[in-house]
Amino acid sequence: MRFSRRDLLTAAGAVTLAKLATQSSPAQAAEATVAPVHDHAAMMHPTEAHAPVAATPAPQADTRPAGRTWVTTLNGRSLPYRMVDGVKEFHLVAEEVEHEFAPGTKIKAWGYNGSTPGPTIEAVEGDRVRILVTNRLPEHTTIHWHGILLPNGMDGVAGLTQPPIMPGETWAYEFTLRQHGTHMYHPHADEMVQLGIGMMGLFIIHPRDPAVARVDRDFALILHNWAVHPGTYRADPSVMTEFDLWTMNSKVFPAIDPMVVRTGQRVRIRIANLSMHEHPMHLHGYKFSVTGGDGGRWQQSAWHDEVTALVGVGQTRDIEFTATEPGDWAFHCHKSHHTMNAMGHGIPNAMGVDQSGVDAEIRNLLPGYMAMGERGMAEHQTHTQMGHMPGPENTLPMMGGVGPFGNLEMGGMFTLLKVRTRVAGGYADPGWYDHPRGTQAYLVSGPAPTEEQPKEADSMKGMEGMDHSMLHTAPIE
Repeated sequence: MRFSRRDLLTAAGAVTLAKLATQSSPAQAAEATVAPVHDHAAMMHPTEAHAPVAATPAPQADTRPAGRTWVTTLNGRSLPYRMVDGVKEFHLVAEEVEHEFAPGTKIKAWGYNGSTPGPTIEAVEGDRVRILVTNRLPEHTTIHWHGILLPNGMDGVAGLTQPPIMPGETWAYEFTLRQHGTHMYHPHADEMVQLGIGMMGLFIIHPRDPAVARVDRDFALILHNWAVHPGTYRADPSVMTEFDLWTMNSKVFPAIDPMVVRTGQRVRIRIANLSMHEHPMHLHGYKFSVTGGDGGRWQQSAWHDEVTALVGVGQTRDIEFTATEPGDWAFHCHKSHHTMNAMGHGIPNAMGVDQSGVDAEIRNLLPGYMAMGERGMAEHQTHTQMGHMPGPENTLPMMGGVGPFGNLEMGGMFTLLKVRTRVAGGYADPGWYDHPRGTQAYLVSGPAPTEEQPKEADSMKGMEGMDHSMLHTAPIE
């Protein structure tokens, strides 16, 4: 019989509370030529309107011309295009993909061109674009171009504006871009499943004039949530509230790329939200201007300064600031449970419960069990790293990052803005920040020893043969 972490903790909590209830306290420089619009029949059967399309797009180099600041999609890439009679032609393939949230958890997801989220589409205001969509899923699909102004028949709602794209079919969407801003693409077919297990992507439209809204570093990310039950390999799309993985571009920290910038640079972070929760996105060390949303870039009179921007479900928000203060600055959702992974629901609260001796009794039923939670859950990551209480297979711990001073106390929907006075070409990760002398918090005094301190050692009795070498994590050089 196999037990999940939730089973273990729930069973243990029940035993503990039953025994001791009385002690309990509660982110083209050239203009495109406008092509003629296809007739209605051609749009209903797009594969007849174009030459045959390969099932998978051929690999292409980056087709974005110089002269603009293009987007850096964290852990992702932008989709190449080809020019066909003055039209920028992109190709998306909807398909099942193997996705890794971070080392330790992989699932079978659905996405585009081998990834979730799919590659970012970047184009310029005034461009004529054609997006070929090939369906390699086991069911029909469509694509909706979220927030983009276009003809009704290109809107991508199955049954309303078009028939669904059946497995094996390739359809074309074609329209002229009449705006600029941060937008998205996702299905409007079997939406709960297809969105819930990874089908999404960013659609960034740059201003026609490269001088408008220019920044030096431009980052883009999509927020999402997943229900990957402990020990399983597919996300559960039927979950509506009890998600256990919170991601930026379908990655959890520490697998999320940092945002590397140089002091003095103007920075934009484009944030899109296709999760089922709103997210108050907070940046440490800076105040920023919120400069745009779903409808595109706002007039400057509408900008407002914040340190936390609330991004609602289905919304996008652009934030901008000038990097002035070097350091490794946290950027994360400020819902505390969104900066953790693989959380269990309905676990009894053991805070303040004297668990002396209870863990030994539970180990008679569940060998290797450790009592935790009496003084909080801060030790959970240490015990996981040490192998004292391994979780179910294919399941990340609640937190897994290690920083220069030990375990990093946030995970999930969290990354770093790394600001440096000098950066390497290509903006490679510079490593951890070296704080100048006199600019870091320091210890003044410590507590006297108390009688309560040996309790953690008591809870480890019977595990003397285990490797404790990771208990005190050394700083990373």
